[in-house]
Amino acid sequence: MKVGWVGLGKLGLPCALAIESKGYEVLGYDVSPTVIEIVRKRKIPYREEGAQELLEKSHIHLTSLKDIVRECELIFVAIQTPHHEKYEGVTRLPDERVDFDYTYLIKGIEALADEIAEQHVDRVVIIVSTVLPTTIRTHIKPLLNEHVKLCYNPFFIAMGTCIRDLLNPEFNLFGVDDEEAARKAEAFYRTINNAPFYRTTVENAELIKVAYNTFIGMKIVFANTLMEICHKTGCDVDVVTDGLKLATDRVISPKYLSGGLGDGGGCHPRDNIALSWLARKLGLSYDWFESVMNAREKQTEWLANLMDEYPLPKVILGKAFKPETNIIVGSPAILLKNILEERGHSVIMYDPHVDMEKPNFKSSVFLIGTKHPEWIDFPFPQGSVVIDPWRYIPRREGVQVIYVGGEN
Repeated sequence: MKVGWVGLGKLGLPCALAIESKGYEVLGYDVSPTVIEIVRKRKIPYREEGAQELLEKSHIHLTSLKDIVRECELIFVAIQTPHHEKYEGVTRLPDERVDFDYTYLIKGIEALADEIAEQHVDRVVIIVSTVLPTTIRTHIKPLLNEHVKLCYNPFFIAMGTCIRDLLNPEFNLFGVDDEEAARKAEAFYRTINNAPFYRTTVENAELIKVAYNTFIGMKIVFANTLMEICHKTGCDVDVVTDGLKLATDRVISPKYLSGGLGDGGGCHPRDNIALSWLARKLGLSYDWFESVMNAREKQTEWLANLMDEYPLPKVILGKAFKPETNIIVGSPAILLKNILEERGHSVIMYDPHVDMEKPNFKSSVFLIGTKHPEWIDFPFPQGSVVIDPWRYIPRREGVQVIYVGGEN
């Protein structure tokens, strides 16, 4: 069976490659010249586990919506629903709130639906883009016709590990709008992974997706709160969270429960901010999502305070939002840089996965902004102070290493 894939960005392309790796012929479509160039040159500029190797031997070819509708019974739509940069967690939390920008998704669905109507064929269209609850009902359903058999299937994937996450998920989430389409989609997924297939309404699925992402943000804020308590009382945050990680029945799972910097990436901070917008729109009794983002910001500010205790130049090692990737969207390290610059500091940031040139470092106060393995053997200049929120940098002669929330 041929599978259509509309939207081949940082999440879409790795997922399309994952589907192809399972033996399917994938026909792709994207309007971005940058994306088109990536696919044609078979060269991915961002770090994505396994994607470059799959792309080099891939047979994915770019084609028209007309060809995709004509040849593919199953069509995935992975078109971006972006937020402005100020709603992605790299700057202070703005006073105002906005929903995601659905412009690209609406245009893409409208063009796809028109092509399906013109060809008079029934097609299963599976939207995977992140949206807030009721978006599909209010913005997407009015664009469709009787030939579009809709499902909503948001993926629980992370940039950098999209392929592994898609092929080994905890569960497959499906918002069902058409029973026949859901049956076909479930049969397809049985050939992709062995995870449970969770079927519910489209609105429930919309909320489950953003609730999942924001729950992760809450866990990280909670772990970092414990880290700050430990730093100020002499407790060890790793010992504390390791104890909590054993309570997997009633309390918590061990993932995302470690002290460090705040949550990051292209989904989690922005989803909290978008749900804060929804909280205001719905008149919720309390905007819990704003509290999570405020806590994330204040915790980052506290790390800036730790750096300010030392009258040395300020350096942040790492720009990426997580280790071993070069994607910087939503990076808490960049938020930290912006806070320091608000205070009048000139801040040097360096990330070996992002920057072409390495600066010449002198004695400074270094903060580990991304837990890259490269920092373990990094040649810190003598007289430097290293603030390590991850507690993994080895101690060395002539350099003061501070384990945030750990034994010092």
